[in-house]
Amino acid sequence: MSFLKKAFARESVDTYLQKDGQLDRVLNTKDLVGLGVGTVIGSGIFILPGQEAAHNAGPAVAISFILAAVFAGICGMAFAEFSSAMPVAGSAYSYGSVIYGQVVGWLLGWSLILEYFLAVSAISTGFAAYFNNLLGQLGIPLPKALQAGPGQGGAVNLMAVLIILLATAILFAGLNQSKKVENAGVVLKVGIILLFIIGGTFFINTHNYVDFYPKEFHGGFLGLNGITAATASIIFAFLGFDTIAAHAAEVKNPKKTMSRGILGTVVISSTLYTLFAIVLTGIVNYKKLGVDDPAAFALQAVSQDQFSSLITIGALIGMFTAVLALIFASSRLAYSFGRDGLLPKQLGQVSKRDLPNNAIIVAVVVEAVLAGFVPLTTLTSLINIGTLMAFTFISFGVLFLRRRKDIQHDGFLMPLYPVLPALSGIISLYLIAKLPGETLRLYGIWVIIGLLWYFTYGIRHSNK
Repeated sequence: MSFLKKAFARESVDTYLQKDGQLDRVLNTKDLVGLGVGTVIGSGIFILPGQEAAHNAGPAVAISFILAAVFAGICGMAFAEFSSAMPVAGSAYSYGSVIYGQVVGWLLGWSLILEYFLAVSAISTGFAAYFNNLLGQLGIPLPKALQAGPGQGGAVNLMAVLIILLATAILFAGLNQSKKVENAGVVLKVGIILLFIIGGTFFINTHNYVDFYPKEFHGGFLGLNGITAATASIIFAFLGFDTIAAHAAEVKNPKKTMSRGILGTVVISSTLYTLFAIVLTGIVNYKKLGVDDPAAFALQAVSQDQFSSLITIGALIGMFTAVLALIFASSRLAYSFGRDGLLPKQLGQVSKRDLPNNAIIVAVVVEAVLAGFVPLTTLTSLINIGTLMAFTFISFGVLFLRRRKDIQHDGFLMPLYPVLPALSGIISLYLIAKLPGETLRLYGIWVIIGLLWYFTYGIRHSNK
């Protein structure tokens, strides 16, 4: 087989199913929703509604959340159809390898590994900032050398590293234990959010909703510039739901469970985000919410300081569950690369306890180093482009999946075919085009590195 022919050779779903048979199918719908909500509802819910209200949309930010949820739901349906037809590990990497060929699948996986690794590092760094601030309030601050990496005037961001190691210890305890911790954390986090939504309604001043969509944000097509600008930023809060697809090889009855897990995550997350935004902008005028902790600020403004501390705890739990879910997803993606020989095959090995231990270790080492020593301010936007690239190919990929006669496809089907898949892909491309030029250049460098690795190592060691 020629070099180019091998690069674009399409993988067989049956081959993946056979290789992934060594993983234990123990996850149900509740577990998938726990993983999804654990990722999507992170620290963002305590920050984004206030920031976007102050800078782009006013109280109408609630509409922006609904629009973002619609897009996430459409993309979610594309992933649900793929994961139902191909219940294998690897998410967009495996789907792309089957539909487009190995080299395209590799680049999609290479993009997702960028998202997962950077997201774990960025969220753990955020956790450390919150936790260090809490320690300072309690009068037991860490030395400055342990609060940041060398690029930010310290030696190592100790708490960021420790939270990653704690999440890893839970993962090594086994899938059953880790899903229990994830589900418990999600229940606590959602409970705190619901307390804010329900309790906050008693402090709403309806005058804060006037004007609902302030004139200062009007402009552009139909005057919707402010709402659409907020929507573009908010969409990235929903990007974590694609991590659910990474666990398809460990799911019971995937034909039904995968779609329920993905769409359930989008519905629950969008409802919580929207209600949170409505209550927040009702408690305090939107002009005052452009701060780093708008939810805590709003509660302090109505003399609810103890409730404000509870919000901080909710943010910490939210970030921890997101770190746990993303390490889970990144290790499964690394396992998939090793399974197929595109990365060293040791990564594709599974222990006697049905865990890809080598893949977990490699993922955690990279993520802990990034979190502990590298400032991520420039790189965090790469999280978005990696995911949006996967969204683009998977959305358009539904058009090709329906034509494949060799794939048993009797599970979830994306409605309004072919309009919705095409619309989802076009919107994803539009959002990529709206990203900063620096992000596109850095991503281009990442793609070049990925291609160099594939053509010098991956294609030679591939199992194909």
